[in-house]
Amino acid sequence: MMQRSRILHGGDYNPEQWLDRPDILAQDIVLMKKAHVNTVTLGVFSWSVLEPQEGVFALDWLADIIHRLYANGISTILATPSAARPAWMAHKYPEVRRVRADRVRELYNRRQNYCYSSPLYREKVRIIDQKLAQRFGSDPAVLLWHISNEMSGDCHCALCQAEFRRWLKARYGSLEALNRAWNARFWSHDYTDWEQIESPAPQGENAVQGLALDWKRFVSDRHIDFLKFERDTVKAFAPHARFTVNMMYRFDGIDYFKMSREIDVASWDSYPTWHKPAETVEETALDTAMMHDLYYSMKGKPFLLMESSPSFTNWQPVSKQKKPGIAELSALQAVAHGSDSVLYFQWRASRGAEEKLHGAVIGHDGREDSRPFRETAGVGEKLEVLSEAAAVCREKQAAIVHDWENKWALEGSCGPRNAGMGYWDELKLHYNALAREGITVDFVNEEADLTGYGLVVVPMVYLLTDAFAKKICDFARNGGTVVVTYWSGVVDESDLCRLGDTPYGLTGLLGLRRTEIDGMYDGEVRRCTPAAGTGLPEAQASVLCEVAARNDADPATVLSVYAEDYYEGCPAVAVHAYGAGRAYYLASRFDAAFYRAFYHNVAKEAALTPAWPEALPKGVLAVRRGDFVFVQNCSEQPVEVGGAVLNRYGTIVWKNGVQVL
Repeated sequence: MMQRSRILHGGDYNPEQWLDRPDILAQDIVLMKKAHVNTVTLGVFSWSVLEPQEGVFALDWLADIIHRLYANGISTILATPSAARPAWMAHKYPEVRRVRADRVRELYNRRQNYCYSSPLYREKVRIIDQKLAQRFGSDPAVLLWHISNEMSGDCHCALCQAEFRRWLKARYGSLEALNRAWNARFWSHDYTDWEQIESPAPQGENAVQGLALDWKRFVSDRHIDFLKFERDTVKAFAPHARFTVNMMYRFDGIDYFKMSREIDVASWDSYPTWHKPAETVEETALDTAMMHDLYYSMKGKPFLLMESSPSFTNWQPVSKQKKPGIAELSALQAVAHGSDSVLYFQWRASRGAEEKLHGAVIGHDGREDSRPFRETAGVGEKLEVLSEAAAVCREKQAAIVHDWENKWALEGSCGPRNAGMGYWDELKLHYNALAREGITVDFVNEEADLTGYGLVVVPMVYLLTDAFAKKICDFARNGGTVVVTYWSGVVDESDLCRLGDTPYGLTGLLGLRRTEIDGMYDGEVRRCTPAAGTGLPEAQASVLCEVAARNDADPATVLSVYAEDYYEGCPAVAVHAYGAGRAYYLASRFDAAFYRAFYHNVAKEAALTPAWPEALPKGVLAVRRGDFVFVQNCSEQPVEVGGAVLNRYGTIVWKNGVQVL
């Protein structure tokens, strides 16, 4: 992927904080070489040093550092500095500061707080990006361009309100069409002039769900538009440049699938909360693995782990140190799931401000005998051994549908459980069961091509388009296996309820229809009993219990039924043959043991091949990446796998059956 057969190792480097200490800068290069660092990220928050006064630019210090690093075998990922503007700009030009939902303009503060619609801000960004591109656009030391940083948030200023109205006009064409899409006649909300439309506000309109959904779409599109603006500015002077933008854990504010179309390499910032009392290391690892697989899926090819902590953070509720072995486990897990890098935030700990106590490879003592440094150097050694894995893609096996617009609509809709639907919890149950089977999992949105998958899981696809409903049916008809859960096929793209039988577009596929929905209080469950010979366990249904009636013609086969309440005897789990394939229906959310047994059977039926041919000990996970098989021990006890001993938190890697690590 990176045009070099190596896995990138290094991370965020902030030498602008040490320009008055040339001894520290010299020491950094020595220590980087000892830690097997080959790549750093520069310039993320350097704008005030690059342009200390308006129109006064200082790039020589950056050029000097880039070239000194390159002379020592260390390449640069160069960031545009737009995520944190200088104080002089915010003071002189108030329009660059965001306006909150309550219509109060922010003071100068933190980062990611610019107005993405401001022509003035875009002009200032264009100028600094152009200066950087002119200076470094063809520099062989620059491996990749990093656009902004962790883009997020929204702005409700007058400029953004005007852009929102233009966006709505382009989407709907007329107020009549908009009023229909938003069902505006409810509560007498018909709009008669475009200027009447405002973004959602705590003291204004906040109950029109179509408006709320469109605002989220608009904000996402604004961020993507800003990304494209920065990318194109650099590309005008660096036509061969390649681009990334760092994404975040379970981030809600941007449709990352759409954003990924505009970059060359997907990347994300991973900060798991290891060693939580209520979660095993394996469970934390699975949660992280799900995110790795999501970001691999952005482009369907290797991604970059852009940020991770070599030790601890300073912003989590409790900033727990990684226990010995966890840093290596975490790093190699990323590579197993398709990352071509292990990059850290940060190389050297800052002396002051918000992140001064954030973990780093080099601490305030500057020593190389610290555990974080020694473990980082050890990871670097192993990544060099695994250099052949760079650019290697994964096979297609199973796909789980995760669509941002669906998530926005689902979580914004008043429904049977306003206490929280637990969208990510639902995805985790399906993902964890498949991952524990050693099945490769991708994530897809409703625009995805399903060709090549053996199994597609459709969890809580509340907003289901006509096109995707047809795509799912065609997939099954052609021999694929589909799993559809409760709370699917409820509304259309405008969050308008589907009329007629539901799950919309899928009743023929499933051989049944939804008749009722019963919301469960937290902790409330209903017992479910499997039919004989299904291989399914008894299960506890929770969150929502859908009541379904089988179709009169071509009905589904019931695999498990509710065993209590007024829907006793109704299908809890069903399967229906459809063309050359089959479709499963899950009427509720079940306990983890159910999904483990269910997907063990489904994976076999769908002819999915696990990464490891035998059952693995508890707490051990196997992942395939091309010809490489990674087996990781997430337990505290040594175990034997394939004739080799896996130490506590250890990793063994085989290539074509030969152990390479």
